[in-house]
Formats: sequence, structure tokens, C-alpha cells
Amino acid sequence: MKPTTIPRTNALRTLDAAKIPYEAACYDFVEHGGTAQAAAALGLDHHATIKTIILEDETKKPFVCLMHGDCEISTKNLARARGCKTVAPCSPATADRHSGYHVGGTSPFGTRRRMTVYVQRTIYDLPRIHINAGHRGILVTMDPADIDKALPGLVERVDAMQ
Repeated sequence: MKPTTIPRTNALRTLDAAKIPYEAACYDFVEHGGTAQAAAALGLDHHATIKTIILEDETKKPFVCLMHGDCEISTKNLARARGCKTVAPCSPATADRHSGYHVGGTSPFGTRRRMTVYVQRTIYDLPRIHINAGHRGILVTMDPADIDKALPGLVERVDAMQ
């Protein structure tokens, strides 16, 4: 269901507090539609529509992964980049608990718990990105360089995630 108004999520409050310019857009959210459905609904480039995934390492320490919507994550490569043995995506309930958002609307901005954010390095090569705004059916379009400004001290850029 497409939101009729854009709610003031923690993600948008975080972007506003950091004085980061963005444009928000609503679309009809489809369960399990992912970034492909969101990009198609808004007429966006799927590669520039960014996935936000909450994962845990073998000690159950959560972290966030941002990657191109048209890519698949390699947990083996991500574990290597993180310097741990294994990583795995959290269950939806656990991801919701760590982030404070519902899966399908998870944003890296304004999460309930401060977590390190691993960003696929090539995201920064894009002129604009489209990323969840903390609510199902809402994306923000922004400059990828502003990820670091919105998440000071939390961002790790990595190459090998797929």
C-alpha cells in the first residue's frame, strides 16, 4: 500500500539534523518485492536503488550492509572484510529489533541501535542513490557522499561484498 503522506521517520529526522538534502518519494510497497519492485514502481535505476541489510557476526553483534539493489551479498566475502569467521542476515524480527524499522523499510539512518555500516564502495561512484527512508513504501534520493555525513564514524567502505 502506498503511503498517502510521508511520515517523519527517524531516518528523515537524522538526514534533516545533518542538513542533508534529499527528495522523498512514495510507492506501493509489495511484500518481498525488494529493490527491484521499488525501482520499477518509481521508474528508477535498480543498480542505484540501495539495499539495506541487517546482519550479525558469529558473536551476534549486528551491523548494516548497504549494496546495489541488483547485486547479491557474499557473506563469506563480507565476513573476510569485517575480519570475523561468519556473518548471516538477521531474522526479520531480530533485524526489526536492532534497527527499529520493519524489514522492507529499513534505513541505515536513525537506527535504534548504533551499528557499523558497511557500504559497497562502488555506491559512491553513482551520482545519486535511492534508499529506504525508514518506512515501507518510501525512498529518498540523495548524494551517496552524504552517507558518511549522516553516519559519522560508523561507515566502512568495502570492495568485496558480492
